[in-house]
Amino acid sequence: MCMPLWYGGDYNPEQWPEEVWAEDVALMRRAGVNLVTVGVFSWSRLEPSEGRYTFGWLDRVLGLLADGGIRVGLAVPTASPPPWFSLAHPDALTVTRDGVRLTHGSRDTYCVSAPAYREASLRITRALGERYRDHPALAMWHVHNEYGTPCHCDHAAAAFRAWLRERYGGLDALNDAWTTAFWSQHYSDWAQITPPRATQYLPNPAQALDFRRFVSDEMLAHFREQRDLLRELTPEVPVTTNYVLAGWASVDHWKWSTEVDLVAIDDYPSGPGMAAAEQTAFAADLARSWAGGRPWLLMEQATGYVLGPRKGPKEPGEIARHSMQHVARGSTGVMFFQWRASRGGAEQWHPGMVPHTGPDSRVFREVSALGEALERIPAPYDGPLVEAEAAILWDEEAWWAAQGPGLPSSEIDYLAAVQQAHRVLWRQGVPTCFAHPSHDLPAYRAVLVPSLYLISDEAARNLAAYVEGGGTLVVSFFSGITDEHTRIRLGGYPGALREILGITVEEFRPLGEPVELPEFGRATLWSEVVHLDGAEAVARYPGGGPAVTCHRLGDGTAWYVSTRLDDPGYAQVLTRAGLAGSGVPGVEVVRRRDLVFAVNHTEDERPVPVQGTDLITGKPVGGRLGPGGYVVVRP
Repeated sequence: MCMPLWYGGDYNPEQWPEEVWAEDVALMRRAGVNLVTVGVFSWSRLEPSEGRYTFGWLDRVLGLLADGGIRVGLAVPTASPPPWFSLAHPDALTVTRDGVRLTHGSRDTYCVSAPAYREASLRITRALGERYRDHPALAMWHVHNEYGTPCHCDHAAAAFRAWLRERYGGLDALNDAWTTAFWSQHYSDWAQITPPRATQYLPNPAQALDFRRFVSDEMLAHFREQRDLLRELTPEVPVTTNYVLAGWASVDHWKWSTEVDLVAIDDYPSGPGMAAAEQTAFAADLARSWAGGRPWLLMEQATGYVLGPRKGPKEPGEIARHSMQHVARGSTGVMFFQWRASRGGAEQWHPGMVPHTGPDSRVFREVSALGEALERIPAPYDGPLVEAEAAILWDEEAWWAAQGPGLPSSEIDYLAAVQQAHRVLWRQGVPTCFAHPSHDLPAYRAVLVPSLYLISDEAARNLAAYVEGGGTLVVSFFSGITDEHTRIRLGGYPGALREILGITVEEFRPLGEPVELPEFGRATLWSEVVHLDGAEAVARYPGGGPAVTCHRLGDGTAWYVSTRLDDPGYAQVLTRAGLAGSGVPGVEVVRRRDLVFAVNHTEDERPVPVQGTDLITGKPVGGRLGPGGYVVVRP
């Protein structure tokens, strides 16, 4: 018998009177919910004073859920310490890079390096683990929430120095890596080193990058401590945490994904309509890639859009379409934040599965219909799920380095470059995954390298071997520029990739106004003075210099795009490189093992290359898909 998909969301019963809890369970059953996350921000209710636990309310909640056949992802609530902790341990409060010590009153106000915080985290973890280790509702452990909070206090400074000692061994190696001869920054004692706090002008980019690496490792150590304790108490229960993809979150997800039992992500598209569909596919492909192609979990999404200061509902059908995009790419469930929209608090306008209007609402009817549909789809089983034809290189360290100080243009945006590469492939219907630059690159039709500013020698050799072995590489501007310490590779850009690409870039010339390239259209933001060293010019700037180049190396081909093209121009480069797709505009088709998912994101009926019986409706699919429709077919 196939395992069902998980379905549900964050449940915060402590926000509601106890008489609402039975109604919640009844509504969950009506909506097809079978998993809820409980207790993510409940530390102050579970431990109202140090060492005094009040688990009675949680006992009753878990009992009601178990009786209703609903399993629980029980959270360890360390993302939000209670007020008593902050008063007792003010040194464990977050200090910003400007030296401001934050006060309690929001979430994530802690220093992950503070001994008192680490000890308190383990205490509440042990208390929860020992009490609920045999509870019938327990399905998984959810540690913390959206790791990403940095701190610049003295605790963090001491831990940073210890991390640097282990990384470099001695000060000579650190001084060399950080180029401390510049601006009289040479360190003669470890005590002189601090986190990159606010300073008069630009901070040292190598120091800033190493601090972000440290923050990722320090948070991972905090996760491991709780994970190991939970594994000791409940060895058969998986332990996870929810990833957030954000520029402020210093988390190396490739490294973290080897430590969690189940990769889990939060996904909140930053634009509505087709942009949301594109971003949803992007997040889901990243998650599947971090999980090594195995099943993962959509831990959070919203029934509406949360677009900074503007919040509103998703259009009819979008909740289901976005959910199916995730399931198609290997999510073992569909979860939301949150079950019931809050009456008060900082996120009272965050949408819920049960909106403020209540269950007699379009949103809840759509949520219930989605639950019914998901019951008909088997959960993905272990092993490679989606066969990708192309890979995009993704490296958080390169992203962090590209956010560093003093770059030749403040408009360079690594995430936007990666998203464009994925968006163009998505529109062309090319199945895509992500890979780390040093990962093994099997026989992909192409590997795309969008603005990979930082690259190691190992990664450069890996890309050369891929091309020489017959691969097609497409490299975008501002790639291969520095080594892993953000030191510029001398002798001409793009540094580590010059020989692969058969070019030397002499100068960068950021663009103020767009220029037109024959065949590839509008070029913006950036241009370069490119010299050919074996490559041929496929397109030239109006002044005659090479703009797009192609180089044969071994049995493969390496393309270089020295400017930012609009999507149609970038798509044309990929077509010339042999990566043309056959997608239907606005329709995505994903093959997950023996199932085919087709989703129509348009308001028109569209053709789909799918034949078979729809698992959702039981009706045959005749090669057409109605406006906003989706089907799941076993051919």
